[in-house]
Amino acid sequence: MIITDRQKLAARYAKALGHPVRMYIVELLSRQSCCYSGDLAEFLPIARSTLSQHLKELKVAGLIQGEFNPPKIKYCLNRKVWEEARKLFRDILQLQVSDMPNHTSIPARRIRACADQS
Repeated sequence: MIITDRQKLAARYAKALGHPVRMYIVELLSRQSCCYSGDLAEFLPIARSTLSQHLKELKVAGLIQGEFNPPKIKYCLNRKVWEEARKLFRDILQLQVSDMPNHTSIPARRIRACADQS
């Protein structure tokens, strides 16, 4: 398969960051050490269950970590993973077309075939 582990990891991070509420959460957590889910609920005009789902997506991707302190959950940015994601996206976004490996280019005859079908 031509999909690399690095590309899969980038897609996982991109999916987790692919919603404005999750972007807000990450930005908020980047400006402070940690935040309780109840405090986040006060800032965001969304249902707690929806907030919980957004936090879960970020946690599954490894971008944040949660610590259960009954009855609250304290969330923090996973700084190690966040730095890894930043480096990965920086590397991807700095790619030039000329940097792409030849095996990823689509032969011209395939491109014409795709155009003929539309």
